[in-house]
Amino acid sequence: KLIKKGLAYVCDMTKPEMEAQRELAKQRCAARAVGTDPDVVAPIPSADILPGRNRDTSVERNLKLFEEMKLGLHDEGTLTLRLKMDFDSPNPNMYDLVAYRIRYTPHPHAGNGWCIYPNYDFTHGICDSLEHIDYSICTLEFETRREPYFWILWALDMYRPKVYEMSRLNVEYTVLSKRRLLKLVNANYVRGWNDPRMPTISGLRRRGYNKQIINNFCNEVGATRSAKVVQMAKLFHVARLTLADTTRRAMAALEPIKVVITNFDEEAGKVGENGMTFEVQNSPTDATLGSHNVTLTGTIYIDSEDFKTEDDPNFYRLTPNKPVGVKYHGGNLICDEIVKDGDKIKMLKCRLDSSEGRPKPKSYITWVPSDGIKCEVRVYGHLFTQPEPSDRWEEELNSESEVIHSNAIIDPSVLELVDKKDVNEWKSNQALQFERLGYFVVDTDTTFDSTTREGKLVFNRTVSLKEDKTVKKVSSHEEEQQRKRVEQQRAIAAARDIMMTIDPKDLFKLAPEYKDKYSKFDDTGLPTHLADGTELTKSAKKKLEKERAKHAKKFAKNKK
Repeated sequence: KLIKKGLAYVCDMTKPEMEAQRELAKQRCAARAVGTDPDVVAPIPSADILPGRNRDTSVERNLKLFEEMKLGLHDEGTLTLRLKMDFDSPNPNMYDLVAYRIRYTPHPHAGNGWCIYPNYDFTHGICDSLEHIDYSICTLEFETRREPYFWILWALDMYRPKVYEMSRLNVEYTVLSKRRLLKLVNANYVRGWNDPRMPTISGLRRRGYNKQIINNFCNEVGATRSAKVVQMAKLFHVARLTLADTTRRAMAALEPIKVVITNFDEEAGKVGENGMTFEVQNSPTDATLGSHNVTLTGTIYIDSEDFKTEDDPNFYRLTPNKPVGVKYHGGNLICDEIVKDGDKIKMLKCRLDSSEGRPKPKSYITWVPSDGIKCEVRVYGHLFTQPEPSDRWEEELNSESEVIHSNAIIDPSVLELVDKKDVNEWKSNQALQFERLGYFVVDTDTTFDSTTREGKLVFNRTVSLKEDKTVKKVSSHEEEQQRKRVEQQRAIAAARDIMMTIDPKDLFKLAPEYKDKYSKFDDTGLPTHLADGTELTKSAKKKLEKERAKHAKKFAKNKK
């Protein structure tokens, strides 16, 4: 239809010729914008370049060649179908966009039927129109594509959706660049596109951010055209508010310590049959969510965070000289003996105190009975160490963004909720609140069979609970890791400071990351040859020019 209307033509210009054509059109447009004569500033050397030797060819010729393109009678890169738009426009996207290219690759839908592929800019508006989209919403970098979007629909006499551009929803400690995300996946920095640390819908879903959380978060942030970076804490806050009223509770231990209650039979005899089984509300704020039972056994497991070998006035959990309350039972747990295997705690021998005159504990700890379910728990943190990753983003990756607790254990009340048959990568899976630990979701790697209790049960942490600073215990390992992170951040900051002293023309000669990489440079300081003498390609030089332009902006800003 476009060819017959004289609005499209088959073009045999090479890529360098098209680039020269576009550059010439931009120069002429810039000249007109400041009131100078484009024929003086940027004269047209030949009509073959601008408007192009094929632009005014006949409809019959273009229909014939387009049919030959479809049938595969020409080599890749030899012919394209271009739209006859406007070379006088200040918008470079109006410089006769390519609609179809020859590609000898099977199409996902058309198969081998056609040997041509459509361009994104050509199909975008057409698909929106065919699907009767009310609003085509995209980010601000696509604003210049609004004009060709409407031109194509005008040329085809099709329905025109409304178009709205807004700023990207940038969130701290992550990146949204598709190229950077692709590198994260290909370099195995993450598990894949659906890794719980990835800012993708599948990644968010796998981490436990259901559609309600995402919608609530977007409503909180709102849509705007101003560039901004949203604090990750806001997403965490929305997740907690959303999950608090809908998620059932369970007790778990990420790094369990075995506890043998030496006087269990005596204590159980006092309360009689079923006296050690307690009914627990699935949600303390919503009785409609029902309840479940937990049974205290002679051997239980507590989390290693709830025990300390030496007393600390700021630590309110279990120590050898300080009893702690046992949640749901109500009595005190007193540690009498620590059994070690080398430096590692193998077991605690404790006793229960349910006497009337017992001291009132300052806190109560959770526990898991002896028939708890073994599981793997993956605790996720920020993907990057910096809130806004820089151009050196690979150096700013957080090595502790995923911490795996492979020997965790959870109480058996969740048995029927975590079966593999209910796990689906296309929906939000079962979410639970591990008491005093955070909100967790069943991961798609789960192969657990609730009938046989065989297979692997995996949880991902969605978000922690609000941290209680008074009971926070930092291990020596955590202190060492924190020290390393601080040193790494200082090193990155120092490297950044050094970069800010390097003049852009000396960037590729003096910057540590480029030093000794190149052997020859042009008059502007741009590399022309690698250290081994290999001449740089045109595309390689373009990339380096972009890097220098970025550095020049930062350098100028720092000078101010």
